[in-house]
Amino acid sequence: MRIFILAFLISVQSFSQQQLTEETALKLSKLPLHCINTEFPNKTSHLSDTKKDAVLLPTELHPVFYGCLDWHSSVHGHWMLVKLLKEFPNLKNKDSIITVLDQSFQKDKMELEAAYFGKYTASNTYERTYGWAWLLKLDEELYTWNTDQGKKWHAALQPLTVKILSLWKAYLPKQTYPNRTGVHPNTAFGLCFAYDWAKTTHEEAFLQQITQKAKDFYYPNTAIPAHLEPDGSDFFSPSLQEADIMKRVLPKEEFLKWLKKYFTKEGVAQICSLPMVSDRSDYQIVHLDGLSFSRAWNMKSIASALPKNHPLKQQFETTANQFISKSLPVLFESGYGGGHWLASFAIYALTVE
Repeated sequence: MRIFILAFLISVQSFSQQQLTEETALKLSKLPLHCINTEFPNKTSHLSDTKKDAVLLPTELHPVFYGCLDWHSSVHGHWMLVKLLKEFPNLKNKDSIITVLDQSFQKDKMELEAAYFGKYTASNTYERTYGWAWLLKLDEELYTWNTDQGKKWHAALQPLTVKILSLWKAYLPKQTYPNRTGVHPNTAFGLCFAYDWAKTTHEEAFLQQITQKAKDFYYPNTAIPAHLEPDGSDFFSPSLQEADIMKRVLPKEEFLKWLKKYFTKEGVAQICSLPMVSDRSDYQIVHLDGLSFSRAWNMKSIASALPKNHPLKQQFETTANQFISKSLPVLFESGYGGGHWLASFAIYALTVE
């Protein structure tokens, strides 16, 4: 095992320059490729109405996104495989990936996935908004893949995309307060992915909803207490996620003025410190490896909007590189607790601009 980790470390030296190689893409692809059809262990998070639906198997509840421990991890596992096929069309295991994804991207199956939302008590809130965000990211990846394969899979996904979009449009006007946690319900993360999707697909009404809600939630924020991060099982930085969505919705000069009042010196020092992961076999503690990757993609995104002489630009770029290069070699040490989802976070951190 040590020899494998050392070899992997050597192979990812280029990650200090934020590069994704085909060799590493192949290694990481094997994680979702394995777990997408792995039904157990499984965390369904299903609220049962009757004894009958309390004993439904994961595959009976969700004919597509039943693997990878939970629904949302399966969704972003699918996103990752699509992303890798686009980045590396001749990936050695592309045939295996296409076979698995072909089984998933079937319109009738997606219609059943969509029907789940609203079929049971409170199931219209299922995966709100983390899973919703990754579903739109998956849709965006297919929307921008101008090939016969991409068009075919995108068309098959539409029943679920349309359902998620309708739920989110209905939810945003009544969402009075943002969720500022460092885990799944974090509002800023969801808004970032939703914004990207709406901008890419020209959904102007939804884009305006997101923009206004982000300003309502985060524009008044100053001296954010980032020095208190992270909580013990965080895989998001609440402060960085908020800055990331504000970078999207504010004009550049206005964003720079907002940012000047937002971070404190102590907060920046804290979020630039590598999270300590004491036990990668623990399904909650291993979230902190994901935090390294999400902080990296936030920092890269924010830095891209900063002028060359901005004090945070080089610091964020350097820190993002360090987080990626130090977290990738240990990605395979976490067993299924990290293996069912961390590769997606790593790929997004490596490829985000």
